[in-house]
Amino acid sequence: MANSNHPEEDSAKHGADAEMAAGETVADVRKELDELDPQLKELFLRRMELNRRLGEAKLRDGREVYDPARENRKLQAISGDLEDEFNRNAVRELFMHVMTLGRRYQYQTIKQVGGVGDENADTFGFERISELDYENSKIAYQGLPGAYGQIAAERFFGEDADIHHVKKFEDLMRELQFGDADFAVMPIENSTAGVVSGNYELLQAYDNYIVAETFVPVNHCLLTVPGAKLSDIRKVYSHPQSLMQCAGFLEHAGWEQHPMENNAVAAKKVLEDGDPSCAAVASEIAGRIYGLNVLKRSINDRRDNTTRFLIIANRPVYLLGAEKISLCFEVPHRSGSLYSILGNFIYNNVNMTMIQSRPIPDMSWEYRFFVDIEGNLSSSAVRSALTAIFREAQNVRILGNY
Repeated sequence: MANSNHPEEDSAKHGADAEMAAGETVADVRKELDELDPQLKELFLRRMELNRRLGEAKLRDGREVYDPARENRKLQAISGDLEDEFNRNAVRELFMHVMTLGRRYQYQTIKQVGGVGDENADTFGFERISELDYENSKIAYQGLPGAYGQIAAERFFGEDADIHHVKKFEDLMRELQFGDADFAVMPIENSTAGVVSGNYELLQAYDNYIVAETFVPVNHCLLTVPGAKLSDIRKVYSHPQSLMQCAGFLEHAGWEQHPMENNAVAAKKVLEDGDPSCAAVASEIAGRIYGLNVLKRSINDRRDNTTRFLIIANRPVYLLGAEKISLCFEVPHRSGSLYSILGNFIYNNVNMTMIQSRPIPDMSWEYRFFVDIEGNLSSSAVRSALTAIFREAQNVRILGNY
C-alpha cells in the first residue's frame, strides 16, 4: 500500500480507531453531546440577555441596531484564526446565526420599551380604511376592448363602471400618478406562463400601491376573418404570454408566431388585414367585438389557466381584513444576505408565499427581490418583521397590503 503524504491525518485516524477499538460507542459520544448542549444553551441565553441590554442602550443613545461593519469584523475575528476550512466556515455560519438572533431580540426589546407594538402604531405610511370606495371612479386597463384586462376590470368593478384603455402598461402607472385614472388593472402572473416580469419593475418604479387583486380564468380562442378555414392559416398573432400558454397547439400546427402588445390588438390586426391566412389568439369576447370567427375554442395547453390581475391606486391604503402584503428590496452583495433578511419572517412567524428576483438595471449580477407574505399591517408580528427588513435591506418598498 502507498505511503501517506499526511502523517498528521494518519495519526489522528489511528487515534480515533484506537478509541473505537477501546470500546467507545455511539451512545458514549451522544452522552458527551447531551452533557455539552445545556452548557451551550446557558451561554446562548446569557448572550441574548446582553442583547436585550444592548437594545435598551441603543434606544437611549439613538443608535442603529444593525451595524454590518462591526458584525463583519467580529465574524472575521472569531473564525479567521481557525486553520481547518470546514470548522472556519462552520464557526462563521454559527455566529452569523447567533448575531442575527441577537439583532432580532434587540428590535423586539426596542419595540417593547419604546411602545411600538400597540394597535395604533406606525404602519409605514399606509392608512387603514374600512372599505374600498370606487363609486364614480375612472378605471384603466392596458390594450383594446376585448382584452383580458377589460374582462378583469369588469369582473372587479362591474360592467357599468367608467372603464377605459391605454396603450402600454406604463401608461397605467402614469394615469394614476397624474389623476387621469383612480384605479388601474394590471396582470402580474399567469398560472401557466409565470410572471409578467416587466410589470414588477413598474410597481417598484412608480409611487402607486396595490389595493386588491382579482383572478380571471383564461380561455383562449383561435380567431380568423369569416370564411377562413384551419388549412388557410399560416401566421398567428397574440401577446407573447398567450402564445406561450398555447404552445402545444400552435407548435403542432407549425404556424409562424408573431408577438403583439396585447391579444385584442392582435384581433384588431386580423380584422383590418382581412387575410384568411392570419389568425389571432384572444378571448371570445374580442372575437365578438371585432366580428371575427371563432375557429377553435380552448386552445390553451392547460384548462386551469388563470391570470392574476392587480388593482392599483395612487393612495397607500389597506383594508382591515387585508391578508397579503407585497414588498420589494435589495440586499448587499455578500454571502448570507438574503437568508438573513428572509429569516425575519421566520422569526416573527410570518408566512412567505412568493419570491421573485429581477435584475437591477445597469448593475450586472445585482438583483431586486419581490416578495409576498401573508398578513396585515395592523399585526405587530408583521410590523416587527418589516421593521427589521427596512433597517437591514436596501431600497425597501411596501407595494401594497390587500
